Amino acid sequence: MDKFGYMEKYDFEQLSFFQHKATGLKAITAIHNTVLGPSLGGTRFWVYDDEEAAIEDALRLARGMTYKSALAGLPLGGGKSVIIGDATVLRKDPVKREAFWRAFGRYIEGLNGRYITAEDVGTTTQDMVYVNMETNNVVGLPGRSGDPSPYTARGVFKSILACAKHVYGSDDITGKVIAVQGLGNVGYHLCKNLHGAGAKLIVTDINQTNLDRVVNEFGATPVAPDEIYGVECDIYAPCALGAIVNDDTIPQFKCKIVCGGANNILKDAPKHGKALEERGIVYAPDYLANAGGVINVSYEIREGGYNEEASLRDIDYIYNRMLEILTISKETGRLTYEVADKMAEDRVDAMRNIKSIMTSNKN
Repeated sequence: MDKFGYMEKYDFEQLSFFQHKATGLKAITAIHNTVLGPSLGGTRFWVYDDEEAAIEDALRLARGMTYKSALAGLPLGGGKSVIIGDATVLRKDPVKREAFWRAFGRYIEGLNGRYITAEDVGTTTQDMVYVNMETNNVVGLPGRSGDPSPYTARGVFKSILACAKHVYGSDDITGKVIAVQGLGNVGYHLCKNLHGAGAKLIVTDINQTNLDRVVNEFGATPVAPDEIYGVECDIYAPCALGAIVNDDTIPQFKCKIVCGGANNILKDAPKHGKALEERGIVYAPDYLANAGGVINVSYEIREGGYNEEASLRDIDYIYNRMLEILTISKETGRLTYEVADKMAEDRVDAMRNIKSIMTSNKN
């Protein structure tokens, strides 16, 4: 991977590597853009195929966070951390776990506030408590905004309703068949919302415990992981890892809408965004659909402190913004992700222009 070439192409600011031999920590932090404010993005703990895959994931996710925060109207930039390893192994050793995350926290503190972290795939609020022992540049802590998953799921749910309104003329999803892929924290809460709204669920997960819970609690129909792409459904909601809409999966789709909680759902945005359109499938830009979590944790660092009522109000506005994007796409013929990208980029550019205004010596 040509790292500097990639960073130059997408205008990244920083890529940092951290290692701590005593604890086995191997971490990568990517900071994409800090024009709107400090970069914010969770820390992902994953067993990557190799270091190159981890680096690419960090970069793609960090850029997505810039667009997510910009489109959500937040005073934040985009960043992301990934840690190479197996989180389940670490959790079996409480002493090493604390040392591991406190070492990571010290590295984050060394970035001098340019990056704020939170939990993500493979990490927990307890992990962030340990990080917080070494740095204040962490959100999503117990007693504050807490676990962002229910709020992320709420935003995805509102996006699904907006897509249903756009495609079917009503946001009543009673009887609609929704295929949910990935039943972790976000997927579970999304299924809970969808079930409460009267939808019929087809679900899959590589974790049998997660699968059984959703089947038992919500009467969902389980299918094998490879079968989820071809099921007859109204809406496909990917809530696992990204790049899941690709050359292999698109020909299998039998849905009218793709809207989920995963990041970077389109493997190749221009190619696969166009392919969905050609099949008559509406794509909900993922970094808007799943912005509920970052909206919620952002209130921890706002003046006045955490305010759940205000957070929920902002998350529910995702419905309106999603409808706006879908409408502009239909009226102009531009792909939905192109419309969303332009909105985000315009906000970053507008705020970049005000940086020339001198307000204090710290500028």
